Amino acid sequence: GGAVILLCALAAIFAPLLAPHDPGEQDLLSILLPPAWVDGGNPAFPLGTDSLGRCELSRLLYGARTAMTVAILASLGAMLIGSILAHVAGYFGGALDWIIGRIVDVWMSFPPVILSLVLMVGLGIGVDKVILAIVLVDWTRFCRVLRSEVLVVKQRDYVAAARLIGFSHWQTITREVLPATLPLLITLLSLEMGIAVVVEAILSFVGLGVGPDQTAWGQMIADARQHIYESAGGVFFPILAIFITVTGFNLLGDGLRRVLDVRLINASSR
Repeated sequence: GGAVILLCALAAIFAPLLAPHDPGEQDLLSILLPPAWVDGGNPAFPLGTDSLGRCELSRLLYGARTAMTVAILASLGAMLIGSILAHVAGYFGGALDWIIGRIVDVWMSFPPVILSLVLMVGLGIGVDKVILAIVLVDWTRFCRVLRSEVLVVKQRDYVAAARLIGFSHWQTITREVLPATLPLLITLLSLEMGIAVVVEAILSFVGLGVGPDQTAWGQMIADARQHIYESAGGVFFPILAIFITVTGFNLLGDGLRRVLDVRLINASSR
């Protein structure tokens, strides 16, 4: 999983060097070309071109930039909000826990994709708006799961011992509770990155994601669906890119959980 994500990240970072063409450059004499290895293909366009003669490979590489930017920033933002509220609710309990719990229940009652679409209609299009919409929707994932873990951790003896020797609430949370919940937090973060890639693709597909001057995989699928019978590669390649990226994040999350979760390590050693 880590190797797949590393390759995606390198492709995104070095897209200007790897892309054979500008992603927005149009060649109307070379529209709907098949991949270079197929009869009628052009080596100048390794994965063919779309209906406007734009290079599919170049657009895939620049689309990786959009996907990875959204995946990292949106997931970190959702993690920050959700984990803070989860630790506050789980550690202090009482009225704070009840209030935060009810907010999470209400927020999660809305279908995530529909809520994202509604937010994008109000916020407008753009990568920053996509990131904000995902953060506002998906922080509840972190809050709900981490709160349960904090409730378990705060009952352990070493947390009570920290309070007895004079640790403040802040010190207890940051030095005792947070390290115990960190493996789960890291796992949730990697899984959320995969979810963010899918949500960004959906929003771009319906025209509520990136702007017209940017490239996204969902946008590529939307543009190519009208010509799927003339050039199936325009739909296949961005779908394959989404599949590989999301699978990489899921494998990474599963692997990190196996490595970092003490309970799984102890179970496997028996």
